[in-house]
Amino acid sequence: MSGLREKDEPAFGAGGFNPDGGADLEGRGSRRGSTLVGGRKMSRIGPPPKNSMSFVDTSGDEEVHGKLVAMEEHNAIKYRTCSWQKTAALLFSEYICLAIMSFPYSYSILGLVPGLILTVVQAAFVLYTSLIVWEFCLRHPEVLDVCDIGQMLFWGKTWAWWATAVMFLLNNTFIQGLHILTISRYLNTMSGHAVCTVGFAAIGAIISWVCSMPRTFDALSKLAAVSAFTTFVSVILAAAFAGAEGKHGTAGYNPDPNHINANGVKMGGEPLVLIVPAAGTTFVAGMNAFLNISYTFIGQITLPSFIAEMKEPKDFRKALWAVTICEIILFSLVGGIVYGYTGTQYNTAPAFGSLGNDLYKKVSFSFMIPTLIFLGVLYASVSARFIFFRAFEGTRHKTHNTVIGWASWAGILAVTWVFAFIIAEVIPFFADLLALMSSLFDSFFGWIFWGVAYLKMRQADLGPGFYKKRGIRGWVGFLMNVFIIIVGVYFLAVGTYASVDSIILDYDAGNVKGVFTCADNSL
Repeated sequence: MSGLREKDEPAFGAGGFNPDGGADLEGRGSRRGSTLVGGRKMSRIGPPPKNSMSFVDTSGDEEVHGKLVAMEEHNAIKYRTCSWQKTAALLFSEYICLAIMSFPYSYSILGLVPGLILTVVQAAFVLYTSLIVWEFCLRHPEVLDVCDIGQMLFWGKTWAWWATAVMFLLNNTFIQGLHILTISRYLNTMSGHAVCTVGFAAIGAIISWVCSMPRTFDALSKLAAVSAFTTFVSVILAAAFAGAEGKHGTAGYNPDPNHINANGVKMGGEPLVLIVPAAGTTFVAGMNAFLNISYTFIGQITLPSFIAEMKEPKDFRKALWAVTICEIILFSLVGGIVYGYTGTQYNTAPAFGSLGNDLYKKVSFSFMIPTLIFLGVLYASVSARFIFFRAFEGTRHKTHNTVIGWASWAGILAVTWVFAFIIAEVIPFFADLLALMSSLFDSFFGWIFWGVAYLKMRQADLGPGFYKKRGIRGWVGFLMNVFIIIVGVYFLAVGTYASVDSIILDYDAGNVKGVFTCADNSL
């Protein structure tokens, strides 16, 4: 089949992908076709491992990866150095994050049983599509990030690379902005609004920029482990404190079911825990609650970047399974317990605001500090290496400690954090921002891309009509991945509508502070 690389065809330079073949044994790589402008010539869908369903034997492409690792031997900065344990730390830091504290809110809208079911189902789909990402990266060791994959999936066209790059950078910058926003909320909460909120946001951006400086994922993995551990402590404390307070200790609790709060909203009575959605729950509310759950699980956008820096990419599955099992247990327990004590009326996102005892709130929220900083740092690093690698491919600035290299790295990071700061100030809300990001970007990076990738790989393996050639197994895989693509399109269309409509409703209700405001946004 056209596009299927022959096993003995040279495809790599020492410094990375070389579309014209040949090798650069000094580790400089080829400059042809590998600069930032226009992407790289990557249209092939490579051959599978000998046993493509068990992901065991990667034969030729594993040998190519080994050569790429060996060619970094004399570089001062080595990128392909992450063990699966360090990669697991990166995954834990990405998934065990502040967004966990939006699960009680999602359960309050969806109902506890549908919420728990959707949590498990979403985790299963993300695990499945992540395994597809992994198989794709095993076939193509030259892939640096999801932008390369986007171009390869969509006919090797330059426009596909650019479109993927724009979504990639926007997604990452939105996440950085979300964390700047949350840092400002934390500082306001802890200080009693001692400084203008814009000032707190600026402080968060500067601290995050400084913490973004490490140039390899191997170096970041240590910070990632700390971030994941303290986040785990934070959410467990929040659940424990919610239980210690009891239902009557929830923030805003009033025994009168007809009580009207300071915002003019009828909110009172015993905390109401719903097994199924309340009658009259709108489509917009339900969709946004589901998008909050989806956003927390979907993180495939970073996986190609992580795999590209692993010493043994075939071990990525171990890290993936470990984080998925922990996600399901932790998200379900924390979401269910906190919702059980705070109920539908008194829920906030993030759920720290539901704790009535101010000390409990501050203690549990404080353990979240490392992830408030680090997760934004992680996405900033992914964005910066995307630009930096292409701008300096084939030069000493990429692989050695040069003034130009470090100055450029710091400058690229600074630009991403400036844009993130602007986003944090222009879009100052939490749950709706999660939903909007999920619908706009995760529709592609969480669903559409990987359904297409599966179909492309199986067609490369078996040719036209591939789904007919493996019996029921082929049909199930085919239909499953067509369904995944349809879900992604649904997320993009209906999800974006629901999240935008929710934002409009929040503005109309006066629930959103102004842009670049000094107003207090504490929990």
